Amino acid sequence: MTQEIQLRALEKDDLAFLHKLFNNPDIMNFWFSESYMSLELMKEKFDKNKDVEQTREFILTTQDQVKLGFVGLYEIEQRHRNAEFAIMIDPAHQGKGYAATATELAMDYAFSVLNLHKLYLIVAKANEKASHIYEKVGFQTEGVMTEHFYINGEYHDCIMMSVFQRDYWKMKS
Repeated sequence: MTQEIQLRALEKDDLAFLHKLFNNPDIMNFWFSESYMSLELMKEKFDKNKDVEQTREFILTTQDQVKLGFVGLYEIEQRHRNAEFAIMIDPAHQGKGYAATATELAMDYAFSVLNLHKLYLIVAKANEKASHIYEKVGFQTEGVMTEHFYINGEYHDCIMMSVFQRDYWKMKS
């Protein structure tokens, strides 16, 4: 990577960028969602959910504010201290090492700021590049969800992965 990257809070001005990502079937298939969302609907959801405490959404940018992708923490449970992690990198910026760094930034936020105990994610078994990145930064497989998601006319197995705060601190020391 030639430039440092950072996470910053999602702003309404970022919705056009997200609209492009959320309507890309190559991205959304790995989010197990249909690539069909209007910009108007995204604006409505943003306004409705901007104060929801169980979600944190970030834009991944370079220091000079070039938008590289999106990172989210969902279903944040304060009692159980866990959350689901999700990431998408703009295809124009994939393959440059941003995903691993962005994941580490999100982990640092989750464990240092939110004091979560565990982050988890679900990744398509066929998405070997993503699984490799997650393993590289400390996520471990918890189990396989057989034929759990329907993508492009076929059912796909998914892997549930997680990382614990204690293991994150061990890796950082």
